[in-house]
Amino acid sequence: MKNLFKNTRFKLISGIVGLLLVGAFLAAVAGHGETVQSTVVGTVFAPCHYVAQKIANGVDSVFGTVSGNARYEKEIEKLNEEIGDLRSQLVDYENLKNQNELYKEFLELKEENSDFKFAEASVIGRDGADIYKSFTISKGAVNGVKKGNAVLWGKYLVGVVDKVYPDYSVVKSVLDATFNISAYEVLSGEISYVTGNARLAREGKCKMANLSSSTKVSYGSIICTAGLSTSVPKGLIIGTVDEIDDESTDISSYAVITPGVDIDEITSVFILTEFKN
Repeated sequence: MKNLFKNTRFKLISGIVGLLLVGAFLAAVAGHGETVQSTVVGTVFAPCHYVAQKIANGVDSVFGTVSGNARYEKEIEKLNEEIGDLRSQLVDYENLKNQNELYKEFLELKEENSDFKFAEASVIGRDGADIYKSFTISKGAVNGVKKGNAVLWGKYLVGVVDKVYPDYSVVKSVLDATFNISAYEVLSGEISYVTGNARLAREGKCKMANLSSSTKVSYGSIICTAGLSTSVPKGLIIGTVDEIDDESTDISSYAVITPGVDIDEITSVFILTEFKN
């Protein structure tokens, strides 16, 4: 027991307790209106209170940030909705503009060829894996559509009907390797035929094949249908010449043609169902 009272740790603890009791007593005597117990507790737990206050302030800051972020997220969401509406309006405008251009071209063709009869159709399907860009249209046999009918965008030939079903049809584009139609160059009158191949189709182009080495077809020449087919009349524009090149299999040349219309951009067409030769 004597050793306990002589122990340094015991003396230190006793000293601290004594100081706390003295401080509490003095505070009570000074008349601060606090009890001895409350003063002691306050003194002992003051550091804990400080830490707790800091934590509380941090929590308030976090919740304030979260609230601010939620407000910003709502504003961003509203702006995104407005951007979506504007994009929809732009798409509608572009579709209307393209439709107006289509009808303008069509009316000019109709005025020049009063015997032409058409069925208007929308593009309702595409095969993304088809490099020749065939597409499906919304008119078929019940609308008078037949296999081989010319498919037009204004004055431009974009393909022919390849398969016919009661209420829809599949169009073979001018880029297709199996597409084959007589054609001529408008200035020289030189006649040959237009077809496609896989390499040119990937570039969105076709060719006027079997030209002589002395051909007068040149860059910028306009190529039109020659009307030798019973299903496609003369004078429909296929496209313009980009270049002249030599065939690798024989001594003939060919003209690379860019079609008058980008096949990928077409949304509506006219099928030529009847005309007089």
